[in-house]
Amino acid sequence: MEKLAQVKLRESGQALFFSYQDEEKVSASNTAEPVRTKIKIGDYCIVEADRGSDYGHVVSCGSNITDKTQEEPIRKIIRLASANDLKQIDENKIKAKEASGSCQNKIREHKLNMKLVDCEYSFDRGKIIFYFTAESRIDFRELVKDLAKIFKARIELRQIGVRDEARLSGGFGVCGRQLCCASFLKDFEPVMIKMAKEQGLPLNPPKISGLCGRLMCCLSYEYATY
Repeated sequence: MEKLAQVKLRESGQALFFSYQDEEKVSASNTAEPVRTKIKIGDYCIVEADRGSDYGHVVSCGSNITDKTQEEPIRKIIRLASANDLKQIDENKIKAKEASGSCQNKIREHKLNMKLVDCEYSFDRGKIIFYFTAESRIDFRELVKDLAKIFKARIELRQIGVRDEARLSGGFGVCGRQLCCASFLKDFEPVMIKMAKEQGLPLNPPKISGLCGRLMCCLSYEYATY
């Protein structure tokens, strides 16, 4: 039976839906015979991408395909990640760090007012995504051309906000635990100052703001009970 799984692409990408056959024979690339297995939350898998293949980990699975989800084409999970696949993913992370250094040099060379936050390779290394923050729109066309010449791959520069920067950078909140956005939150929900007021919290910005400088996401967790 065909089911839906939500897969978070790479380490910092979007969580998208992909289809798979429930309890199908999923071939691992380093085995001669297909292995019968079942997709579970937390599994790394190789998925169809816009061009080639990419990787991600399963954050939810087992949903039925509905008419709503069929309005747009749904790509498929190709296979569960094998030992060789996981090795390539680790190698990609090392190459991404090297690519970040080259990109930083080119940003300084072009004198662009932008801050590089993170870098990721797609699984097949056909695309490199650079995440950055900036106070305004940046004309990075010449930067993209230079990076494409260096890496011989598709280059994507993606501008993100301060909350996304905190998610990518990670860290610990005032509670002493890992940031919610870097551990389990899938999407950012609106957080308003009235949530702190209703809960009787001190309206002192440093006490109710996260590392990103915005209101803490956890202010919304118990708001409905007040």
